[in-house]
Amino acid sequence: MKNLKTLERLQQLHLRIKNENTGAPKQLADLMQISQRSVYSLMHQLKDYKAEICYSRNRETYYYTNAFDLRVAISVTVLNGDEVTEIFGGSYFLGENLHLARKLQ
Repeated sequence: MKNLKTLERLQQLHLRIKNENTGAPKQLADLMQISQRSVYSLMHQLKDYKAEICYSRNRETYYYTNAFDLRVAISVTVLNGDEVTEIFGGSYFLGENLHLARKLQ
């Protein structure tokens, strides 16, 4: 579950940077309910994916200087006897409902 939480936070940070509404580093950490160190760690991960991130002191926000997008999608298939349950989690990270689809084999 730790990895899922990290992906959720990464997506949340990405959307805030993309919309240029992060606030100062301390404000961003408070908004995301994580430490400033965790914010910087997540930014480092985005930079590992080739995101170019800068900070504007005038606007008090982080922003991308390159065309960067991040999409998180997770799919899990559970096999249980005669049933197959598919769980699609990509929308979860966008703040929408988690979609569950069931189908019989």
